[in-house]
Amino acid sequence: MQRRYHKPKPLKEVVKELRVNQKITAPEVRLIDSLGNNIGVVSLASALQSAADAELDLIEVFPLASPPVVKIMDYGQYKYELEKQGRKNKAHQKVSELKSVRLSFRIKGQDLETKKKQAAEFLAAGHKVKIEIILKGREKAHKDLAVNNLKAFINALGANLKIIQPVTCLGGQITAIVCQ
Repeated sequence: MQRRYHKPKPLKEVVKELRVNQKITAPEVRLIDSLGNNIGVVSLASALQSAADAELDLIEVFPLASPPVVKIMDYGQYKYELEKQGRKNKAHQKVSELKSVRLSFRIKGQDLETKKKQAAEFLAAGHKVKIEIILKGREKAHKDLAVNNLKAFINALGANLKIIQPVTCLGGQITAIVCQ
């Protein structure tokens, strides 16, 4: 029987539930009117009445404040502005992946040039690059040669690299992480 792997569906961004009008439970609130003026601390009933007079909604903006801050505004417009700000923040978020380049203990010539070119492309795209050498069998006795090969590879990539994680040896694996 063949098992199929299904990717989990991406979660939609959770928009925090805002308390509006009758859902607000605090007896006293700090009221901000529709023009952005701070009215001060008033009872919930008078704040609801002010919102009704303006034909707008009373929205709890900062529920953790003492007393909670509420604002008189159109709920649909406020929700739209929050979603718009969330999309804008997500678009400006810099996504940096960790790409990996694996070298062998005896890599030389054209293979080494290909790996350098691949790592340079990753760095040019703004990704972090993990460079690793896996030692097998008798190669583990010559870690110093492998470390020198790794350092020479990093120097060949360019002088303006930031070394995020210096060269480390764990068992038979030697790694370093660099970025542009």
